[in-house]
Amino acid sequence: MNELMASLESEDRGHPVVASGDTVKVHVRIVEGDRERVQIFQGVVIRVRGGGNNANFTVRRIASHGVGVERTFLMRSPRVEKIEVMRSAKVRRAQLYYLRDLRGKAARLKERRR
Repeated sequence: MNELMASLESEDRGHPVVASGDTVKVHVRIVEGDRERVQIFQGVVIRVRGGGNNANFTVRRIASHGVGVERTFLMRSPRVEKIEVMRSAKVRRAQLYYLRDLRGKAARLKERRR
């Protein structure tokens, strides 16, 4: 059993390293009845949790009418097609929950050059 878990954890899906403050595009496979399509969810990573097979991250974006939407993705989920890191931000904490209370220009994060 341990060999099986080790082989599953060592399997790399080719996703980039995601950190708090990154603006990412997550390509998610959506199943509607018998049809399947890929939907893009773009936003700021506000937390990264766990490691190995349990690693997940939460992405927050502002939807229509200024409503904030958060979605948590499993890093190794077969539903996640691709993760693109658009830009990285300089942040000083691991969880960016304070962004929930900020609006507009106040919610901007300073970009980190790579």
